[in-house]
Formats: sequence, structure tokens, C-alpha cells
Amino acid sequence: MLFNSLEFAVFLPLIFLLYWFLVPKRARYQNILLLISSYIFYGWWDWRFLILIFCSSILDYAIGIQLQQNTRKKERKALLWLSITVNIGVLVLFKYYNFFAESFVDAFTLFGASMSIDSLDIILPVGISFYTFQSLSYSIDVYQRRLEPTQDWLSFLCYVSFFPQLVAGPIERAKNLLPQFYKLRKFNYSQASDGMRQMLWGFFKKMVVADNCARYVNLIFDGANELSGSTLLLGALLFSFQIYCDFSGYSDIAIGSAKLFGFDFKQNFAVPYFSRNIAEFWRRWHMSLSTWFRDYLYIPLGGSQGSTIYVLRNIFIIFMVSGFWHGANWTFIFWGFTHALFFVPLFLFKTNRNYLDIAGQDRMLPSLKELCSILFTFTLVTLAWVFFRAETISEAFAYLKTIASPSLLSQPSFIFESKMVFSLFFIAMLVVIDWLGREYEHSLIYIHKKLSKPLRYGFYYLLAMIIFLFGVKDEPFIYFQF
Repeated sequence: MLFNSLEFAVFLPLIFLLYWFLVPKRARYQNILLLISSYIFYGWWDWRFLILIFCSSILDYAIGIQLQQNTRKKERKALLWLSITVNIGVLVLFKYYNFFAESFVDAFTLFGASMSIDSLDIILPVGISFYTFQSLSYSIDVYQRRLEPTQDWLSFLCYVSFFPQLVAGPIERAKNLLPQFYKLRKFNYSQASDGMRQMLWGFFKKMVVADNCARYVNLIFDGANELSGSTLLLGALLFSFQIYCDFSGYSDIAIGSAKLFGFDFKQNFAVPYFSRNIAEFWRRWHMSLSTWFRDYLYIPLGGSQGSTIYVLRNIFIIFMVSGFWHGANWTFIFWGFTHALFFVPLFLFKTNRNYLDIAGQDRMLPSLKELCSILFTFTLVTLAWVFFRAETISEAFAYLKTIASPSLLSQPSFIFESKMVFSLFFIAMLVVIDWLGREYEHSLIYIHKKLSKPLRYGFYYLLAMIIFLFGVKDEPFIYFQF
């Protein structure tokens, strides 16, 4: 079920009314409704995958209890590895088996040997990378005694499958989300109205900005061999905003939806395109995934401790694994590799912990130095996105080579088409509002706090009209494939 679909427009108000007005005022009954509705939401794509998420949840729930009951180090480690092996094994089977099989065959072909391995004709379960990491983090936290295991199977099943963040995050930690299922939720008008505002902003990002950019991104990347460097640069810029608005838009809708039911999720995006270096970008982009890899991969590998060689190794591992998480293609791995290359100079010159504040702190505009840093960082990120979007690494290099050709100085194709003009206008609108609201959890908080009631409600109605008139319906979210 897509957030931007008619089915969800019926589903969400119906569950909201049942949750607050018909279900008995006890946490258990609220959780039963949320579990049923979450399984309906997920099963809307393919009910067979409900078995997968249910078994994954039960496994980690049982392992958590066993980890508490066992005191022997060897047995506890075996239980942890059981959780890791099953969770990652299922993920590899569905998402990466064909990639490894094809790469293995290609490697042998390179050395003159011929062989074949049957590929699997299976559907990738929606959101498997997200709920697998969420469930796995629980087992790891219990093993490391950072979290007491829950005895409440219903709350745990809800924690793994809660529909707002089930298929594309944020990847919530049990320490934050699980205790919220233990207690009765009481309706909070302020929380719910803020959730509606965040959802509105998310729908604008997704349906208006991302999906209007998508039509030109597809045209430009599909026809890259026949287009000028200036047009390809335009395509790369549009894709930068498409993927940001698609993913952060989903996160805004997810976080806002959760607020309607009395839940608080962690912030997942913090205006990453206003970052002043790559390190800051990764502190602001997909924060739930970045911190997951930091806590469960980078730090266990040794983190920033040890010799420079070992730290550099850890940096490349975490960035390349992060890239591989996004998809079973060498392009994603290379995308992660490019970000590692961008990050290494910051580490070597010890500037990776600079810019822990927000750009233009306590000022309306950034300084000239900040503006230059923002534009330079955005340029690096945009060029790296070409590898993320391209089908192959060679296509990505050919794309970048054309951008660097003399045709970069020509007039871009499509630039004066009405839909392109509207797309660029909505991007400009997004940038302005994001800049004004950069210090808040989401940008419309600025509108709520700074404008008078008539003006802010006028702005909300304007956004709703723009979504209705210019929004693209039923377009899937990019990150569903991950």
C-alpha cells in the first residue's frame, strides 16, 4: 500500500477512528489493532511475505528471552550468531543471491573459464532491508546488555511491523520505540496536528517535487548518449532533488503518521543539502541508517581507534557496505566508495567533526564561506548520485564524461517546457522553506511558529492545492526497492 494512493487515503482515517474512538482504552487493545492494520498494510503487496516478517519477529523475540536466561558466554554468542545468520541469510537470499551468482560467473569468464549458475526468479520483499535491520538491532542490543529483552510478544511484533515505518524506515531502535507500545497512548492534539503538518510537507516533497523531477530524470538518463553535457548536468541535479524528496518525503509521512497514533520516531533527515562537508552530510542524511552502521559495524570494527591504516579500512568498509545495502549492483558499491574517497581527506586533516551546528546559525543567510562550502558539498554529492542512478559503472563514467565536455556550455534540452519550469519552481520553493525551517525537526514547524494563524493556514491550503493540482499519483517510492 503506497502512502500516495487512494487505498492509504481510506486506510489511515479508518484506522485512526478505530484506534481513538472504538478500541477499548488499554494498550493491549491498541496494539492488537496496530498489529492487524500493519499486517494488512504490508500484505497489500503480497500476503505471502507476511510469513517472512512474522517468522523473523518471532525468532528475534525468542532469542532475546534466551539471551537473558543464558549466562554462559559461548551460548549467548551462539544465540547472537543465530539471529545474525538467519536475518542476514534471508536478506542475502532474496536480495543478493543473483548478484553474487552473476559476479561469480563473470569472474570465471574473465579468466577464460565458462560456467553457469542458476539464478533465482523470486520477488524482493518490500522493505526487507529495513525491518531486518530493525529486528536484528534488538538482538544485538540485548546481547550487549544495553537493553532488557521484552516479555511482551505483542509489543515486539508491533515494534517490527508498525506500518508507518515498516517498508522504508526510519529504522527505529528498540530502546526508543518498543517502550512506547507498553503504555496506553492518549490523544494529544498538539502532537497529532504537528503530525498532519509533517505529512503535508512529506506529500509535497514526494508527489510534487520528487515525482515531477522523475519524469525528466528518466528521460535524461535513458537518453544520455544523445544529449548534451548541460542536459545531463540538469538530469543529475534533478535526480539529487528527486531522491532527497522521495526518501525524506516518505520519512516525513511516516513520522507524521506515527504522531497521529501517539508515537514519536527519531528524525531521519536534517536538511542534508545544506551540509558544509561530506561528514556533515552523512550526519544529516538517512540518519537512522548512518547511526545503525556506526553502532553495529564501524565501532565493532574498531571505529576511529587504532592506526591510521585500520581506521581508513573501517571508513571504506562502512561506506561500501552502506552502498551495497542500497542495492545488489556494483554501482551502489562504487557510490559508497566515492563517498569514502570524499570523507578520507576530512579524516586525515581532522576536520570531519567540524560543523556540528547548523549552517547560518542564528542568522537569516549563510556566510560567504558557508555558501561556498554548501555548494561544493552539494556538487560532490550530485556527481556521486550519477553512480547511484546509472545502470552500470561504465554508463556513469560516460555520463560524467559528457558533462565535462564542451557541450556543457550549450542550452539544456527541456529547460523551457512548462512541466520543467514548474519542477524548477517547486525545487526553489522547497529550498527556501527548508532553509527557513532548517533548525526544526521538519520545515513546516517554522511556518507554524513564525506566521500568524491566517497566513499559516493559507499556506497549508496552498500546499494542499499544489499537491492536488501538480502532484503525481501512485508513483512508488524509490527506497521501496531497498
